[in-house]
Amino acid sequence: MELPVVESIDACRSAVGAARRAGRTITFVPTMGALHEGHAALVREAASVPQAFTVVSIFVNPTQFGPNEDFNRYPRTLDADCRLCWAAGADLIFLPTVETMYPSNSCTFVDVGELGNHLCGASRPGHFRGVCTVVMKLFHIVAPDAAFFGAKDAQQARILRRMVIDLDYPLDFRIVPTVREPDGLAMSSRNRYLTPEERAEAPKIHRALFEVQSRVAAGEIDVARLKSALRNALEAISNARVDYASIVDEETLQPVARIEKPALCAVAVFLGRTRLIDNLTLA
Repeated sequence: MELPVVESIDACRSAVGAARRAGRTITFVPTMGALHEGHAALVREAASVPQAFTVVSIFVNPTQFGPNEDFNRYPRTLDADCRLCWAAGADLIFLPTVETMYPSNSCTFVDVGELGNHLCGASRPGHFRGVCTVVMKLFHIVAPDAAFFGAKDAQQARILRRMVIDLDYPLDFRIVPTVREPDGLAMSSRNRYLTPEERAEAPKIHRALFEVQSRVAAGEIDVARLKSALRNALEAISNARVDYASIVDEETLQPVARIEKPALCAVAVFLGRTRLIDNLTLA
C-alpha cells in the first residue's frame, strides 16, 4: 500500500475530514522535504498519539528565503521523503505547489514583531514572517489537533508557539528534542551541502555549545565570559564564519547578562557556503 499524496487544499481537507469523522486525532508535521532521521522522529512522535491520523506537509516555502539564499538549490527528494514518512507512520502527505499556497493576488502575511528580529531574524530579514505565514496557512488547511516541531530550530519553535497563543489557535504545540548524528552534529537537510572536509569540522559546533553548557553546570553564570569562550571555540573551526553566537532568555529571546534562569545558547555558523544552526539550553 502506498502512502496517499494529495496536492490540492480540497483533497487535503477531504482526507482530514474523513479521518476526523472516523474518530481520529489529527496530528501534523510541516516540513520542507529533504527529510532525515530528525524528521522521522517528529513523524513517529505525531503517529504515537492515540488514534492519530498523521499528516506531513512537504513544501519548500519561497517566502522564508532571502534573495541570495538557497531556495532554488534546496534539495528536493520526494521519493525518499515518501518512503521515510511511510516507515515512520504517516497517513497522508500534503504536497502543495507555490501557486496553491500563494495565489497571484495573495497579499496577507503574519508578522511576529520583535521575536523575529533576533538571532536568525537579524541576518535573515523577513524569514520568520514567511515561516509564520506558511505555517498558519497550513494549520488552517490541515486543522490539526497537535503539531510537532524540532528543538534544533529553537527560535522558530518559540515564535510559532507564540503565534499560536496570540492568535488563539486551538492546537497542542509540541517541541521534540534535536536528533543528532553519532558525532553530535545536529541533523539538518542542509548537511548534505557540506564537503567531506566541512563535514569533519561540523561536529565542533556542538562541542562548543556543550562546553558552554558544562561551564554553566560548573557554576559560571557570567554571560560575557561564556560568550567569549563560545565564539573563540567556533572561530577556531577550520573554514568557519560565525553568523551569531548568543545567549538569550529561553522564552523572550532577549539577551541576558547572567544565567539566573533557563537560557538558550544558540549559534549560526557558516562552513564554506553552508549555514548551520544549533542550540542547547543552559540552566
